Amino acid sequence: MVISSLSDSLVRGFETVGDSVSEALFEPVIRLGVTGLARSGKTVFITSLVANLQDRGRMTGLVAQREGRINAAYLQPQPDDTVPRFDYENHLAALTGPRPHWPDSTRAVSELRLSFKVRPAGLLSGLQGPRTVHLDIVDYPGEWLLDLALLDKSYEEWSAETLNRIAGRAEADAFLTLAKAAEPRADHDESTAQSLAKAFSDYLNAARDAGYYDCTPGRFLLPGDLSGSPVLTFAPVPVEGKPHRRSLHHEMARRYAAYKSQVVKPFFRDHFSRIDRQVVLVDALGAIHKGPQAVEDMRRAMADILSAFRPGRNAWLSQLLVGKRVERILFAATKADHLHHLQHPRLTNIMEALTRDARDRANFAGAQTAALSLAALRATTEEIRSHQGADLPCVRGTLPDGKHAAFYPGELPEDPARLLGPARGGAGAWLDADYGFMAFEPAQLTLRPGDGPPHIRLDRAAQFLIGDRI
Repeated sequence: MVISSLSDSLVRGFETVGDSVSEALFEPVIRLGVTGLARSGKTVFITSLVANLQDRGRMTGLVAQREGRINAAYLQPQPDDTVPRFDYENHLAALTGPRPHWPDSTRAVSELRLSFKVRPAGLLSGLQGPRTVHLDIVDYPGEWLLDLALLDKSYEEWSAETLNRIAGRAEADAFLTLAKAAEPRADHDESTAQSLAKAFSDYLNAARDAGYYDCTPGRFLLPGDLSGSPVLTFAPVPVEGKPHRRSLHHEMARRYAAYKSQVVKPFFRDHFSRIDRQVVLVDALGAIHKGPQAVEDMRRAMADILSAFRPGRNAWLSQLLVGKRVERILFAATKADHLHHLQHPRLTNIMEALTRDARDRANFAGAQTAALSLAALRATTEEIRSHQGADLPCVRGTLPDGKHAAFYPGELPEDPARLLGPARGGAGAWLDADYGFMAFEPAQLTLRPGDGPPHIRLDRAAQFLIGDRI
């Protein structure tokens, strides 16, 4: 097994070297990872980004477009034949059809290749013809990314940390009752293991719905074809000492180790380790609406997500020797169209404060990071409404029931510490404000030739992520 593992590693190493040489000398490839936690808008972001990179009338913030250097952008078959293709056409039809609606959310890894014909800039512009640059967009659930932290933990460590963290959460009561009643040193019983795993999975889903972001293992939330398999039939239980061979403790530890080796490691090896640009989408407004605990959990999740990256500069030689590093990371607060533009700078400031620890570590390692607020698809219009003698900056959109409504979500604080302070301090609710949130459906669109779907700052996001390579 050791020889086989070493052989596989060498083969993958030679493949990486070959790919890096090909990319450096012929057609450059940018591998952009798109992730975020549940309901952050990954599918909409990718769909609108691709649509706006093909019809670039609204992408004035992308320098290559502003300079007229992009001759064409077109979709090609993706290079990874074993990865599902991102269903771009159906997602775009959902957003822009006669009855627009939000597409289904990300449930597994998918990929899409968009290729550009670009004229070079600067002194080389008159000496070289257009070149081809490939953008490989890799879509994957953020919950899977949080699983990478499990690689450094034993079952016993993970179990103790998890039980301690969820103690006192109402969503965990049913599971904790089963876990405390379990006898880890008793002989393994499959029905007991399945009951514990189901109760733990039910807790994770309830915790995510309640606004918690520390919901791992991620495949319990998105099991796919692993549903019901032994690799997803384990749970944290109170354990002490070393387990004997036939005990519940031993079997839970064995399945936890299998989850890391057969689920987490292949994801890292086959997908994550090949990414060199990354955008992390964050539903900051949704967390603020849920309260201080949700904001603090989101801040911790952002730090955990960044700990999974290998930030740094992707010098050509370093790619050949040690593999790619994530050299640019964008933290983006989504759904900015749920706020009047007067509040967008405050949302960006909150995003910067939420990700400060994560961005500082990445910057220290040599990566470039940025934070901004955006809306990949603008679903609202803005208006000012008078209320009790005051002018309120509102947004108007279509509700799920088809009605139109104007909405004032409240005024975000100018100083992010007014949110992060109570969140770190464990406050149960905001003391001096109430931040509302309303779910809007996508608006019906009439697009002019050459224009992609309306957005807010998607062009600035694209410039940061890929502008230096096209």
